[in-house]
Amino acid sequence: MSAICPNGHESASNDYCDVCGAPIPPQNVTPDVRPAAPLSTRPAVPVPAPQVCPNCGAVNVAAALFCEACGYDFTTGTPPRSATPTSAVPDTELPAPDAAATTPAGTDAVEPEASAADQAETADATSSGSLDLDAPAAPPVQVDTDVASEVRPPAPVASVAPLPLPPVAPQPVQAPPAASRPVSEAYVPRAPKSGPLEWVAEVWIDPDWYAAQGSTDALPSPGLPDVVPLRGTTALIGRTSRSRNIYPDIDCGMDAGVSRRHTMVTFDGSRWWVEDQGSANGTFIGSPGAALPTGPIPTGRTELDDDQRIYVGAWTRIVVRRATDDEIQAFA
Repeated sequence: MSAICPNGHESASNDYCDVCGAPIPPQNVTPDVRPAAPLSTRPAVPVPAPQVCPNCGAVNVAAALFCEACGYDFTTGTPPRSATPTSAVPDTELPAPDAAATTPAGTDAVEPEASAADQAETADATSSGSLDLDAPAAPPVQVDTDVASEVRPPAPVASVAPLPLPPVAPQPVQAPPAASRPVSEAYVPRAPKSGPLEWVAEVWIDPDWYAAQGSTDALPSPGLPDVVPLRGTTALIGRTSRSRNIYPDIDCGMDAGVSRRHTMVTFDGSRWWVEDQGSANGTFIGSPGAALPTGPIPTGRTELDDDQRIYVGAWTRIVVRRATDDEIQAFA
């Protein structure tokens, strides 16, 4: 496309002159008219002529391998199985073919029904012995047992009821031996739990101690105390931890404020001693009839007087006392 500006300059752009920059009016823009591209001069591809079947005269496409009318093979020139083409048969009545000529090779021709004279001649020949009656009969038809077995229905699978398993008695959970406990636990060995019972520990749920602690855990329903026999000279107060092999003698598992190894009580033959094991909430000792304790016991052993109470956790109160006769018989 070319344009002429008002000053007579020829410009390649049609909006402003490339020489002087003057605006070019639309009427000065001349569009380029290019001649149409010549048509392709490629020679036409010849279309192959259709094939005419030499057997039946039917017209087939040029690339056909067989005649669609009679099946003639264009590649090998083999005629179809039937000598007479299908399309060449006239619509006229043909004479009845000869039975011998129409019988396929390898098969027995079907003979017409014998007349009365032929039947009488056959009966005479049979009575005179001219027929070979000793000729072997045709062999019987045998059944392929392999094929016959394939069509038989499968035998039903017998359903066997599973045998009942014997009941398994539950095994009691036993604490691991002291030798399997880690050395880093600083575990205090206990005396064997044998000998006559003399002392027991009562584990109570104390609502007053719970109110003084201000715990957010729900208080269990107070009831009768749990009586724990004390057969050795030492007893651990705490909560069970199987992963750390901690199995206390006085288990306060319901009270989450009690540490795993909270307090150790020791008997020297005449007095009981209490020693905190570095618990998180401390160990407190109170006397009956007095106010609740407000400060934990100091580090080290503290003597436990008669009827004094041990307070741990959020609501647990423990009293160490001598066993009664009924308790001695019950734990014997």
